[in-house]
This record gives sequence, structure tokens and C-alpha cells, in this order.
Amino acid sequence: MRDLFGEPGTPANGVDVAGVDEVGRGPLAGPVVAGAVVLDPARKIDGLKDSKELTPDQREELAAAIRDGAAAWALGRAEVVEIDRINILRATLVAMRRAVDALAADVRVAYIDGNMAPSIDGCATVTVVGGDAKVPAISAASIIAKVARDAEMVAAGARFPGYGFECHKGYATAVHLAALKKLGPTPLHRQSFAPVGDAARQPMLF
Repeated sequence: MRDLFGEPGTPANGVDVAGVDEVGRGPLAGPVVAGAVVLDPARKIDGLKDSKELTPDQREELAAAIRDGAAAWALGRAEVVEIDRINILRATLVAMRRAVDALAADVRVAYIDGNMAPSIDGCATVTVVGGDAKVPAISAASIIAKVARDAEMVAAGARFPGYGFECHKGYATAVHLAALKKLGPTPLHRQSFAPVGDAARQPMLF
């Protein structure tokens, strides 16, 4: 795995290799968001690791450093209507492809977190299970995606009070499930996910 860390003489020393990761596969609400990052070997970013192992403040600080110091970065997303139409796995791959396509760089290889990869025109893909803890570019992608999606769900908390989106970010916590049962689903909820489908049989409030 040494070549994934940008050592001399490896593909990761160029600006044509991206790391890709997603956040938001598991929640009952909100989009799935993918990040794609091409790191600049001349501008080392300290502290990169799996976004889940960082505090919110650490993620915010690192996201700013990534946006400032990476050779290129971009976000891709799949909306709730797409998740419901094509399923969450396919929507995740769509979001990843959109993130890579949005990069302002000639990416030839993309390291993808997990064991499945999207098809990307003109770009080879390499899957890395646990890549967000192993490959710095994937870690960076997970961080910018997490920060962006979390900010969106905090804003959703103001739009749809009573659900606690600002706290659980759409995941199936006890608070969220209780609110869903009491208030019914919002337009942000994924109708194809069982708890939401059950709640949808109640009168809609939105």
C-alpha cells in the first residue's frame, strides 16, 4: 500500500490521482454526498484520517486546509428522489462519479473507499476497503464531504423544526424515529427506507 501515500516514483506524486469517499449512505433523510480530492505533494496536510475519528472542530479545520491546499477538490451528490428511484448503492456511485467529474484536474486514477467503484469515463478506479483510514486523499475526501453534508443537515433543522436534523444529521436515532412517528416524513426523508415508508402511511405535514 506504500504507493498510495505518494512516495517518490509513484503515481500519487502527480496531480492526476484522486481520492474519493462518500457520506450519508445510512441516514433516513438527506442526500448522499461524495468528495473527491487530488492532494498536492508539495503542500502536506497534517492530521488526515477517517472523518469519523475527528471531532467536528477538527473536521472543520482540516476541511479548510484541504480546500486551500489541495491541487483540486470537488463534491458530488445524489438527491433523495434519486436515492428512492435507483436505490442507495447506485445513488452513492452516481455521487462519486459526479465528484470526480467536477474536479478541475485531469484525473487518470481514482482511489475509491470501499469495495465497489463507479464507472468514470477516462479514469481508472482502484477500490480500497477501509481507505478512509489508509489513503490520505480518501481521508481528505471523506472530511470535505462530511463537513458539507453536516452543514446542510444543520440548515435542514431550521427548515423542519422538531426532527433534530441539526443533531443527528438524518441518522436513525431514537429522537429521529420518535419525531418521524409523531410528525410524519418531510421532503428530505427517503421514502424507500423502511422507517420512512411506515411513517408515510400517516398524514403528511409537509
